[in-house]
Amino acid sequence: MENFWSMALWGLTIWFYIIIAFIMVPAMFGFSLGISETYMTILVKTLEWATLKMQRKIADDRTLRASTSNGLIQRGNGSMEKELEELRRSRPKPPVGGDFTLSDCFYFSRRGIESIVEDEVTQRFSSEELVSWNLLTRTNNDFQYFQYISLKLTLVYGLGVFIRYCILAPLRITLAAIGLSWLVIGTSAVGLLPNWRIKFWLSELVHVMCYRICARGLSATINYHNKENRPKKGGICVANHTSPIDIVILCNDGCYAMVGQVHGGLMGVVQRAMVRSCPHVWFERAEMKDRHLVAKRLRDHVNDKTKLPILIFPEGTCVNNTSVMMFKKGSFEIGGTIYPVAIKYDPKFGDAFWNSSKYSMVSYLLRMMTSWALVCNVWYLPAMHQQQGEDAVQFANRVKSAIAHQGGLVDLEWDGALKRAKVKDSFKERQQKRYSSMVVGEDSSSSD
Repeated sequence: MENFWSMALWGLTIWFYIIIAFIMVPAMFGFSLGISETYMTILVKTLEWATLKMQRKIADDRTLRASTSNGLIQRGNGSMEKELEELRRSRPKPPVGGDFTLSDCFYFSRRGIESIVEDEVTQRFSSEELVSWNLLTRTNNDFQYFQYISLKLTLVYGLGVFIRYCILAPLRITLAAIGLSWLVIGTSAVGLLPNWRIKFWLSELVHVMCYRICARGLSATINYHNKENRPKKGGICVANHTSPIDIVILCNDGCYAMVGQVHGGLMGVVQRAMVRSCPHVWFERAEMKDRHLVAKRLRDHVNDKTKLPILIFPEGTCVNNTSVMMFKKGSFEIGGTIYPVAIKYDPKFGDAFWNSSKYSMVSYLLRMMTSWALVCNVWYLPAMHQQQGEDAVQFANRVKSAIAHQGGLVDLEWDGALKRAKVKDSFKERQQKRYSSMVVGEDSSSSD
């Protein structure tokens, strides 16, 4: 029995030495030994081979979808005014006043049926559908019906399960534990230093090192574009939000000041350690309800040009990386320089979207650690400022459109809060006013 425990201890020691030498040290200093690149090359070729096998098998009875969207409804891009105008072409418009025709009912009936079958909001909170299977049963329901395609594909799938759960998962969990432990220990130690320049330099170094270790723990391959536009101190970095891992992705290439609510438990330990070495902005639960207090704290941070840029996700919830939903205006009322960032994940290697209503944080992280890899592109957009005569809502929409365009995402005006709430009455009234102006004329509002 003593020999067994000594062998187990020896194996565990070797395991940690391998992790430190071949993964941790390269990650901490920002270079690679080529292991991740080799793994990704083999993985890409394997998935391509599996796709070809499946396409040949099912070519006679079904065709793979060419679009990554659910695609049940093909909607036009025209506005209400344009579509109603098309319906009214056969009926001339009166020379004075507004216009009403019974054919308008067809437009509203069609839009209502479209929303019942497939609305633009609900599908943004479900996993993105793939063009082809990635050997993960969790990511594409269409391929769950194929119990058997070929012996080779079955053997490859079984080998993939063994690699993901027996090799990659223990390795990634170990790296995540080391990264978080080093973050708590490192930031706590740096926090003991006086507020000199070297303290802030060491704080940024510790933060970046820890996030890089955690990124290696997810087999993350990140491509950063336009690095000359990276957020600068005294600014506000805003990005589309898919997952809590977005923070790890962005902090691999620079350090940011986080904004959020104070938590308890393990998260609270990490927050208290981080704030000792870096001026993050944490709020108590009661303070989060006071918008003026939150805005003041953020404005004070932004006005200090020696502090790190604030990282904010204005959507307020995670979206499945196919679109960008409405940005909350609070981040754009502060008055600082906005640095937009677009993040786009490749769903072929794993679903990065966190469906918080379906999975807990632990379950989600376990799913990510048993996926193939995390591959994404990050685009730094040029700094943006609020223009003269532009209010916070208009500024937020302009930034959102820029992010959506750069990341190849759908630009939606819907509020992400609809994930758990009903449509606001103000939005309904706005649609009613638009139609009212067409029926009774543009000058009706002034005559009332």
